[in-house]
Amino acid sequence: MNLSLKSFLPPLDLGWNHVRAICAMPSCHNKLLMRAVPGARTGIHVGDAWYCSPDCFAMESRHTLAWLCTRTVVEMPRNPRLPLGLALLAKDTISEGQLRFAVAFSEHRGVNLETTLLEQGIVSEKQLAAARAAQWGCPVLGQEPAGQIVEADLPPTLLRACSAAPLHYSAKAKRLVLGFVHRVEHSLLQSVEQITGCRAEPCFITPSEFEEQMDRLSPVDGYAEIVDNDPGTVPQMARTLGRFAVEYSAREARFTRCKSWVWARISGKRGTVDAIFPLKAAAANAKREFSSAIPEVTEALG
Repeated sequence: MNLSLKSFLPPLDLGWNHVRAICAMPSCHNKLLMRAVPGARTGIHVGDAWYCSPDCFAMESRHTLAWLCTRTVVEMPRNPRLPLGLALLAKDTISEGQLRFAVAFSEHRGVNLETTLLEQGIVSEKQLAAARAAQWGCPVLGQEPAGQIVEADLPPTLLRACSAAPLHYSAKAKRLVLGFVHRVEHSLLQSVEQITGCRAEPCFITPSEFEEQMDRLSPVDGYAEIVDNDPGTVPQMARTLGRFAVEYSAREARFTRCKSWVWARISGKRGTVDAIFPLKAAAANAKREFSSAIPEVTEALG
């Protein structure tokens, strides 16, 4: 019996004109032959795009990073349904006289109304959280304390920047409840949904509950957050992601922008890492480089 290599390979057309890999990087020189060998690398997925190696992924991620750093984000103003003072009045938490006093006192001292209400003992943190919830049309944390340990693969840096703490997380149900202190940060909600695929729901908590819950936030096994406060140029940021792709045996990557941060997630056989790049530190170099990048940049968001 005569056996050949073809006997052990899938029936693919491996002619030399058709062995170019389907890597999304246009200049990739890897071949499709290795894709047919058992145990070969499965590559990295970024949305609908597939990259055959960390090198190709890092090279192409420059365009996504440059686009995220240079694009102008115009967030529609999302103001509360009614002023805080009226929300407190509507809930019979304060009287009209107390509100007039607090407003005048705040204007005289040059502080916000919330500070005066708390310092003068007119309202409690819990009453203030309930009023904010009424402002935004969201629920407020109930009587049960927030102090429950929540395991989540979320970057604490972004959570603290938005004064939001995870109160409930279910990977199976794809549901996340975030407790906000001051206002609902829709940029964080959208970014979390893009990166994790979970439905993010807001509610309101007190500052004390926020600190308690952040102390009880526990990362899931294999998760790490790395904040690069000096990311350098876009190519340097891309090389950083390439190193993470090798270190974590990457299989998937996702990108987004949350307020003044670029958030990139690398997931693989060895765990998940969130790379957080301060936008202000990278934007100046990115704008200069973006003009020389490929004119049409594909938005590679998962």
